[in-house]
Amino acid sequence: MKNLYASVNLKNEILEQIFNPNINLSATKWGVFPDFAIENTKTGKILFGEIKRQDGWVEGKNQSAGRGNAHERSCKFFSPGLQKACREAGRIYDTRILPFLVIFTGDITRDPKRVREIAFWYGEFQDNYFMWRPNENGEVLVKHFDEKLRIYLD
Repeated sequence: MKNLYASVNLKNEILEQIFNPNINLSATKWGVFPDFAIENTKTGKILFGEIKRQDGWVEGKNQSAGRGNAHERSCKFFSPGLQKACREAGRIYDTRILPFLVIFTGDITRDPKRVREIAFWYGEFQDNYFMWRPNENGEVLVKHFDEKLRIYLD
């Protein structure tokens, strides 16, 4: 998905209104670069992933400590175009799950406002994000994957 956006065909009236450098679009890297991908090499199915770290409003900090937009940037995966591209590239067509996993780390995982925002945004797709809270080891993350997402790669 490294050249996803360069292949977007725009109408001539739009092209006339934007900067169009004389470059080889097929050689550009205008796309999406997930932080990781989990692939079942037998089925060829891939779950794409992002890791989002952000400060948050927790004990001993002011509410303003929750500023930042890492969690908001995770919402790009909800766009219809990117979801379609991820489903096709990852061969995950089952609509009970999204074709990606976002792992949140840092104080955001305990921030009362941000945790509620994320839970609301993901709605019925609560399995597609994971709050990797401070002092938790990797076993909780592996358990989440094994119990909630692995089945979609079979």
